[in-house]
Amino acid sequence: MNPITLTVLISSLALGTTITLSSNHWLLAWIGLEINTLAVIPFLTLTPHPRAIEAATKYFLTQASASALILFSASMSAWKTGEWAITSLSAPFTITLPLALMMKLGLAPMHFWLPEVIQGVPLMSGLILSTWQKVAPLSLLIQINHLIDLNILIALGLTSALVGGWGGINQTQLRKIMAFSSIGHLGWMIIILKFNPILTIFNFLLYSIMTAAMFLSLISISATKMTDITSAWPKSPLLTTITMFTLLSLAGLPPLTGFAPKLFITLELVKQESILLSAVLMLASLLALFFYIRLTYLIILTIPPNISLSTAYWRSSYSPVPTAIFNTLALLIFPMSTTLLLTL
Repeated sequence: MNPITLTVLISSLALGTTITLSSNHWLLAWIGLEINTLAVIPFLTLTPHPRAIEAATKYFLTQASASALILFSASMSAWKTGEWAITSLSAPFTITLPLALMMKLGLAPMHFWLPEVIQGVPLMSGLILSTWQKVAPLSLLIQINHLIDLNILIALGLTSALVGGWGGINQTQLRKIMAFSSIGHLGWMIIILKFNPILTIFNFLLYSIMTAAMFLSLISISATKMTDITSAWPKSPLLTTITMFTLLSLAGLPPLTGFAPKLFITLELVKQESILLSAVLMLASLLALFFYIRLTYLIILTIPPNISLSTAYWRSSYSPVPTAIFNTLALLIFPMSTTLLLTL
């Protein structure tokens, strides 16, 4: 991509997210969401392939529908209350507007667009969709969390956790697996949103770090299918091993980084006397654990008995520095997680 074009697109992404994060007015927040959506679309069509164009079209139609519902709900609420403030939504728009934001995030049962879109775009575009694109809608949900009905959050959170687990089990495409992983993690964030919004921010921060580490590792070893990672060991043994640990971190196994949000969310649910809810969530996470461990099995337990003579990936032009930084954070933050949570 042309450097000037890339600069304009990244600036537009940053501008749209910043406008939404800093606005106290529904119209400004909607404008920020639209700038964000339009800036993401060129990243989805970096590869001029019919599958990428299809993914970009699905993304645009879904986001446009959600944006229309947000604008309609905000306008009707402003007509009813006489003000556009984000924290002054009136019923029944406290239901429709959060549902539109959840559609933008890809929460189940409004998740059908997310695996298809991420599967049809390059890995770097999938990384942007899985992390950066979710910042603006999630920030609005956090601001209006006191207006959302708790039963809706619990129902959608549990559905997302279960769909994220069940959906990834029979997948062979790594991008679809990462999409269902995103849906499952979002379920954990949404369930705790009403009880402790700081934990939602903490969970999203760690999820973004782990997802970035995983996508950058897959980019480094040029893996898009499960069969690709089975042959990655001879070409880059260290990165392949680290990728295995990053997968286990996404699964939430101690003492890796991904265990921290699950631990704190479970403790908070127990504190709120929602023991049954925390038990169901942990059972749902076992489903996701299955396909993460299946991937680690393919990486480590199917190592070829001989050394490949092909060129090592570290000789490629791709810079390993971001991959190294994010993988280190994805594996080693757990001892500092309490301090990090207190600073939020």
